[in-house]
Amino acid sequence: MDSQEKRYETVAQVIERVKELANSEETPGKEEVELLKSLFYKLHSQERDKQLKEYLEAGNDPEQYVIQPDTAEEDFKAQMAVIREKRQKEFLEQEAIKQENLKKKQDIIEKIRMMVTSPEEANQQYQEFKQLQQEWREIKSVPAENATELWRTYQLYVEQYYDLLKLNSEAREYDFRKNLEAKLRICEAVEKLASEENIISAFHQMQELFQEYREIGPVAKELREEVWTRYKAASTVINKNYQQHFADLRAEEEENLAKKTTLCEKAEAILARECKRAADFENATNEIIALQAEWKTIGFAPQKMNQKIFDRFRSTLDAFFQKKTQYFKEMRERYADNIAKKKALIERAQALMDSTDWRSTGDKFHALQKEWKEIGMLPQKIGEQLWQEFNGACNHFFEARNVATEGVRNEERENLKQKREIIAELTALAESVGENVQQKMQELIARFNSVGHVPFRDKEKIYDDYHAALDKVHKVLNANSQRRRMDNFKQNIKTVAKRGEQAVENERMRLQRRLEQMNQELKNYENNLGFLSISSKKGNSLLDEMKRRMEKLKEDISLAKEQIKELNNKE
Repeated sequence: MDSQEKRYETVAQVIERVKELANSEETPGKEEVELLKSLFYKLHSQERDKQLKEYLEAGNDPEQYVIQPDTAEEDFKAQMAVIREKRQKEFLEQEAIKQENLKKKQDIIEKIRMMVTSPEEANQQYQEFKQLQQEWREIKSVPAENATELWRTYQLYVEQYYDLLKLNSEAREYDFRKNLEAKLRICEAVEKLASEENIISAFHQMQELFQEYREIGPVAKELREEVWTRYKAASTVINKNYQQHFADLRAEEEENLAKKTTLCEKAEAILARECKRAADFENATNEIIALQAEWKTIGFAPQKMNQKIFDRFRSTLDAFFQKKTQYFKEMRERYADNIAKKKALIERAQALMDSTDWRSTGDKFHALQKEWKEIGMLPQKIGEQLWQEFNGACNHFFEARNVATEGVRNEERENLKQKREIIAELTALAESVGENVQQKMQELIARFNSVGHVPFRDKEKIYDDYHAALDKVHKVLNANSQRRRMDNFKQNIKTVAKRGEQAVENERMRLQRRLEQMNQELKNYENNLGFLSISSKKGNSLLDEMKRRMEKLKEDISLAKEQIKELNNKE
């Protein structure tokens, strides 16, 4: 089989041979037909893989690869259909011939049987008997299911006839001797076949020799078992070698099937994998190509599964490349849409880049830049080109604005420096324990508010730092105030206690009403704060002022609770 495979290196060569067989008057053998079928699909797959490899090595885009129309397989199947029809026709004709041969051999057996039943005429019928033997040898195959029993019956009557021969013993002994020589020659030939390297050839030669052995007449009665035992021993060696060869071949084919099944499962897992990026498909493609290369190193699977496992593998690969093609088609559509969107932004940016309305146009450019970032990816080359155009328009505007507003920006940087110094003084004030904290805080607030704008990018940060420092000062002031109020309350409560229990109760009721009033006021602030937070931006002064009032209320509520507790302790 290996030597035959080497004769065919391309699909075209296989198809050419198939056409020769289809158009020949002779009917092709089964082995060659099966070999050509296996080779065609093997070479056909290799050629398709080679086309893909050459396409990729040429630097072409893998997602644009399309399997070219191929009529080779249709041509091959059409020729194979002709061959199958020829083989079927010959099979039917051979079966008819075999039935006819069966009838002829049965007639010969019947004639010999009749001779055996007439012992007295055996010698006179010897020439007729020899003629019947010659006719038997000239008749070829019979149906396989009848062959063994037919031969045994024939041998039985032939041996019985020879046993009846009495008068012409010399002729009988001559026949026995010639038959013995022929059968021993066949035994020797079969024994030599045991050393034949080509096991298949040895088996077929043995079959031919066995057919010849069967057609030879009997030997002397006392040698029949011995000769048959020798032949049977020699043929058993050949049969065992033949069976072992195919057992090994089947084991190898089963192993190949297992390997190919594993490759199919790996390919199917790759197909099922979610690929979200082009790089994912590139990695998956490399894995698929590696599986294809490994597939080529594996031999045939069992005949009934060889085509099925190949179809499974091929269909999975086809599905993967279709999926990949669809992905890159959709990606190209997305790229086209993104290119259109970015070109529109470039036109808008170029239309604005010479504007001198610095603030309004600056906001528009920032909005355009944000839109640009939200648009999806593009191929690197076109993406870089479009970015250069867009960024050029943006830089043109901002560089012009920087030149025009240089003085304003210097002033804003100086304002930023002054406000940071005021914030530092507020922070230090919060940490001091000196007097006149309230007055100093008000002076710093006035100074801060008198300073002009700071750079826009620092506006929010400086605002947060300023109010954080103010909150620290307020906490110090509130803590001092709370302590003083509590100390004054303790002194006043002594005076109230001197006026009697009713005076103390009246003071408690006043504090309770004040506490309820402040709790309700805090609740209202919290409700309003919820609405205000939804619509207000961070840094809204009204929002911050409301938060400070809420903190002051919480502190007053805490003080009122302590005062009520102090009253309760005085009772």
